[in-house]
Amino acid sequence: MSASETEASEYHSKDFNWETLRQEIENDPSLNYHLLPFPSPQQEEHHSRDSIKAWQKFHIQHSSGKFFKERRYLLKEFPELVSCEDGCKVLEVGCGNGSTALPILRGNEKIILYACDCSNETLERAKEFVAASNVISVEHRFHPFYCDFVTTGFPKWLACDYCREMFALKGQNYLSDIREKRTHETDICCVGGVDFITLIFTLSAVPLQTMPTAIRECFSVLKPGGLLLFRDYGLYDMTMLRFKPEQRVRFREYMRSDGTRSYFFCPDNVRNLFICAGFIELEIEYCCVKSVNRRNGKSMQRVWVHAAGNC
Repeated sequence: MSASETEASEYHSKDFNWETLRQEIENDPSLNYHLLPFPSPQQEEHHSRDSIKAWQKFHIQHSSGKFFKERRYLLKEFPELVSCEDGCKVLEVGCGNGSTALPILRGNEKIILYACDCSNETLERAKEFVAASNVISVEHRFHPFYCDFVTTGFPKWLACDYCREMFALKGQNYLSDIREKRTHETDICCVGGVDFITLIFTLSAVPLQTMPTAIRECFSVLKPGGLLLFRDYGLYDMTMLRFKPEQRVRFREYMRSDGTRSYFFCPDNVRNLFICAGFIELEIEYCCVKSVNRRNGKSMQRVWVHAAGNC
């Protein structure tokens, strides 16, 4: 087994049982504040733009790209990205410095990847990161663009109004008839939607109250039969347990000192978001991985929620 394959297998292994971890956390008095109900806020939360500004500053501070490692496990976790047909379109939401985009481009030379982020500085780093990779025909297959998809939605060139209306009829018998009536003028006004959307450690950074809007927006640009591929922080992940009581902004939602947010999901959270947006659940589960910090020898228990939804 190669080094990259070994690394990928470590990400996928079930190193511990989540229920066992839950019992340990809930029986620890020092961590009790994570479980307490959160009182209703006395005033409206800051607009999501404040969260965006915080992430923009974060990415500027980490502009070297060393903070993010390439997610080499991704194609093993979502093999559909490897087996899809020629010309398949993927939308990577919250692409960061390209740590998710690069393995997708490298793993399937037929894929066309559209990648968006709310930080122009980050997009520049992603372009540099991908360009330096020597991936085949990357200049024709990688299309990064600025987008605050929660506030403004995805651009019309990705899926025009006509396409979105057609996509809204997903699963209905007369969908094929509508597709046949589509004019050449409509064909060239947008790319016609995408076959896959990857939402990898992005939704947790979105304010909780805007998550339903975010998932519905993803649904609106997916072609019939398209897939939403999701991975994000899970409940009782090591990162969650490090937050102090004063950093809670809602139940399971926290704010760091730099203003960036993080929410920690359970499968039911993700399931409800998917179903309410119109998705059909294919799989939702905890991924529990134990890793060791080589510098201090400490063991770290990481918890993620892995999910895939079909439309």
